[in-house]
Amino acid sequence: MEVHRLRNLLGPDVLRARLEHEGVPRTTLSFYRYVRLLDVGALRHALYREWEALGVLGRTYVAPEGINAQVSVPTANLDAFRTALDARAEFKDMPWKIAVEDDGRSFLKLAITVKRKIVADGLVDDAFDVTNVGEHLDAATFHRKMEEGALVIDMRNNYECLIGHFEGAYLPKADTFRGAIEEVVGMLERRSADPLGRPSAEPEILLYCTGGIRCEKASAWLKHEGFSRVSQLHGGIIDYARQIKAEGLQSKYKGRNFVFDERLAERITDDVVSTCMQCGTPSDRITNCREATCNVLLVQCEACAAKYDHCCSPSCREVHQQPMEVRRAWRKGRSTRSTRTKAINDPAALRARIAKEEERLAAGHELRAWPRAERRRGQARSSWLEARGPNNN
Repeated sequence: MEVHRLRNLLGPDVLRARLEHEGVPRTTLSFYRYVRLLDVGALRHALYREWEALGVLGRTYVAPEGINAQVSVPTANLDAFRTALDARAEFKDMPWKIAVEDDGRSFLKLAITVKRKIVADGLVDDAFDVTNVGEHLDAATFHRKMEEGALVIDMRNNYECLIGHFEGAYLPKADTFRGAIEEVVGMLERRSADPLGRPSAEPEILLYCTGGIRCEKASAWLKHEGFSRVSQLHGGIIDYARQIKAEGLQSKYKGRNFVFDERLAERITDDVVSTCMQCGTPSDRITNCREATCNVLLVQCEACAAKYDHCCSPSCREVHQQPMEVRRAWRKGRSTRSTRTKAINDPAALRARIAKEEERLAAGHELRAWPRAERRRGQARSSWLEARGPNNN
């Protein structure tokens, strides 16, 4: 197979339809390993050929420092997939984390990308010992240390921990991993500072994240910063959910677990720990704004999803409901908002913005300045399509 064809060439609608008609059960799983890899470009191509033949979908990063994968595998091919991984010494016996909830639609395509790092942590690895990581704890030990008063820290971004987290955990406000690490170090330094100059006891620190990979770097960085009593939840939230079910333990994690695939979240417990950002009612339904030049993540209840047509605001709804030609003209030259802001960070500001936009609409004003020529063409085409009817293709 030619190298230039070792990538997806189909659009999302085609991929979604193909997956819907596939008709085979799938298993979503994730794995990572920090290991020295050589010629990652050639490895990437080899993995693509192997995995495509097995029907694997998903997102994988390979870098000189290792591999980080979230994939969906036809359940009948799991053994063959394990055999293919184990055939490479670098990946032999690599632990898997199986998804808690799986509808078989977690990924639409196979994407394997060569990166400089397998997690965008913003850290200079030469500045600290990346192998000096915290102790890995199973669920029962993690529970015991929580009960003994250890400080629990969520090492995910703000929008991830919003819809679910451990009881009493410190939840970072940052929306990047590097920002979260800096915030946590600052918080720990403030905790250890005594205004009278007296020495204070170093806290025992328990870290957790989605699947464990970010805690590897975070624990090593915290130890580099002088915090020696650092441990981490083995396998992250995903494996924690498996452990508590297998051992009959009561979950100390409440709510849903954010995941980076089409599902966006999987439920760990029935607790709802967040509220709709638009109306304030209890909800942990997380979604992206449907307006393509916005696309920010937000918590949105079903009622607000219907009211705002799955958009974050009336102004985005106004764009989303325009004919395609008008939307294309509007998007031309505009960057996607979510490239700058991944998620809504200030629900109160969002609700204030919605109120102002609703006032303008009630007064008969439009919320956007539309390219008039494109709008007339879009409206004309919409009328023509309606006149033709749904069966006149």
